[in-house]
This record gives sequence, structure tokens and C-alpha cells, in this order.
Amino acid sequence: MKPKSISFDSVFEKHWNKYLTRLTERQKEQLRNRLAIFNEDVFDKRLKTHRLKGNLKDYYAFSINYSDRIVFKIIDENSVYFIEVGDHDVCY
Repeated sequence: MKPKSISFDSVFEKHWNKYLTRLTERQKEQLRNRLAIFNEDVFDKRLKTHRLKGNLKDYYAFSINYSDRIVFKIIDENSVYFIEVGDHDVCY
């Protein structure tokens, strides 16, 4: 799936900006790389995209690095909605 639209709300934007401030330049480059892959194919194996479980069963996550991820929801075949960014404790 190649999303044509990625949306998010002000809460995500706040968390995103806070997340970016703690990254090194190398980590920011890795993040840009992951987002480029995501824009081409949400389910690319390099992202380790997976459906979440329990209360978050309607959401997916993809890996930014070993410890961090972005949680998102697929709205339709062309759009996704970013929910949260951070380590595996986000959204719990």
C-alpha cells in the first residue's frame, strides 16, 4: 500500500517535535529513510509493520529503529493517520 495522504493531529505533532529534539543527526537521517520507505510501501519488510493487539487492535506500528516506532491507523486504501511516535510504551 502506497499512501497518498498522511495526516495527524496537534497531539501527534507535539510528540513528534519533542521526539525530534532528542535525536542525533544520524538518527534523523535514519528516520527520514524510514519515512521514505513508508511513503513507498506501508508494509515494506524493512519497516516491520505489524498490527497491534488488545485495545489497539485497529492500529498498526512500524519500526523507526530497534526501540522506537510510529503507531498509525489505515483510514482507507490511500490514507493513513499517525497516532503516536516513541518507544514501545506509547499508546498504553
